[in-house]
Parts: sequence; C-alpha cells; structure tokens
Amino acid sequence: MTYILKISGLTKAFQGKEVVIDVNMHVKKGEIYGFLGPNGAGKTTVMKMITNLVKPTSGDIELFGEKLTSTSFDVLKRMGTIIEYPIFYDRLTARENLELHCEYMGYYDKSAIDQALDLVKLTNIEGKKVKDFSLGMKQRLGIARAISTKPELLVLDEPINGLDPIGIKELRDLFKILCKEYGITLLISSHILAEMEQMADTIGILQHGRLIKEVSMQSIRGEQTEYIELSVQHMKKTTYLLEHELHIHNFKVMNESCIRIYDTSRTQQEVSKVLILNDVGVNSITKKQHSLEDYFLHSMNGEGIHA
Repeated sequence: MTYILKISGLTKAFQGKEVVIDVNMHVKKGEIYGFLGPNGAGKTTVMKMITNLVKPTSGDIELFGEKLTSTSFDVLKRMGTIIEYPIFYDRLTARENLELHCEYMGYYDKSAIDQALDLVKLTNIEGKKVKDFSLGMKQRLGIARAISTKPELLVLDEPINGLDPIGIKELRDLFKILCKEYGITLLISSHILAEMEQMADTIGILQHGRLIKEVSMQSIRGEQTEYIELSVQHMKKTTYLLEHELHIHNFKVMNESCIRIYDTSRTQQEVSKVLILNDVGVNSITKKQHSLEDYFLHSMNGEGIHA
C-alpha cells in the first residue's frame, strides 16, 4: 500500500490544552480522503500541521515518504492547499494572482495558469479584479491557485463552504476529475456529509481532537442496510400489530410517530394494508437505506456534525 501521507501519534497543545490528541492517519496515493468532524474538533489544526503552518507538540508527519520537519521546503512544493478562507490581492486579477503564486513557488509553466482557470470554469474574466468576485468565484480561484503548480497532494479545508448547490456539484465533479484523471490525491475537510458520501474513497472522523474512525467508504456501504420507515398516528397499536399480526420483531421506535422496520421479509404494501385495516393512520411509508450521516451519528454517539 502506497501512502502519500502518514501521521503517527500527532498531538498539539496550545497553552497546555491539547486540541489534537494522538492522531494516526493514512492517506493513500490517488484517493479522495474525507476529513469530518464537528467545529472545534481540530481538523484545521491537523491540516495546518500537515502544511507546516503549525508545529506539532509531538508525533510525526510523513509526506511522500519523507518525515516533515521545519525545513521541509521541497516537500511543500509538491502540495496545493486551501486552509480556512483563501486570501488574494483584491486589486489584482485572477491571472495576476496566479502568476504571483507560481513565481514565489518557483513554477514557471505559464500554460498551467490557463489550465487551472479552465478547470475551475473561471474564464472570460480578464481585467476583472478579485475584489469584484462573488464568494463562489473566490472559492474557485482558491482551488485554481492550489492546482496551478500541478501538485501531487491537495489539502482543502472546507472548500465548498458558502457555495450554492450548482457550485457544490461542479466542485465535486472537479475533485473527482483531479483525482481520477490527473492522479492528484485529495484531503478534504467538510461538514456536508452527503457530498463526502458521493466523492470520498476513505473517511476519517475527528472528535474532541481524536481520530475515532478511519474507514473506507466501500466498507461503510457494505454495512448499510435497507429499512422501511413509517410515520404513524398510533405508535402503541402499530408496534402491537407489527409483532402479533405481521410477526415482525426487528424494528426500532425512533420517536412518538416514527418507526423503522429492519425486517425485509414483509413489503411496504403488506405493512400498510394491516395497519390501515386496523384503523391505524399512516402518514407515510418509505423504503430507505442508512446514509453516511446515520453512520457518523452512530460513531459519534449521537453528537452529530454541526455546521
């Protein structure tokens, strides 16, 4: 297994308080790694340590097979990053910002700027100053800057924050293209679980500074089960009918009106027919599958991931 990033026992304390605690991560070459957790969990701090913006209190970071040190400048040239909100020279154009970036990175392929702007769909904006860009355009420019030097690893901290659904889909598609067609490995933090479910190959969950899960999406999908979700008006009567009329015992009462049936031997039609014939008001009955959100709520003992 080729890991482009390996983290061992990573810990960071500020003024004696540990905000990242004994984190071990493994990012495989050529994958999209989704880095999830609540605000304040320590995701940004981990990313800042990976990019040498913050020094660890203890632990090791290995990038491209080399241990990261305070003088690891060449290793950082092989990365592209957006940490927190991307900052630009507002009175310069997108192209001028990228030219400056490539200059101080020591990268002199001018065609790469055109390619980067084209990939993020920032075209026909010659002469327009960044100060006049929308939030979505600035997010795109941040990604263009991150990929303009043809990095092997992209570290993106909440890159789809503040975008509309169309913008989010376009960036999701872009990330897949960068990974699958350009061979770039991506480490992406996000609160939008539905998006991570559609693009990530591996998931890491950070909670209270600790990495509590690191698992492939393939494994998560293998654990997902289908169930029937019912919204009813008489819960006690419903549970009685499920057990004694339909002989269903594998179900869970979610609240006073919602119940989930995990026994797939009975169809939706059979369940609704028995309930209706016994005067139970059925508001809705739908077949569902456990989502990534369900998985994480369970992993985090119900604390959830809050935007």
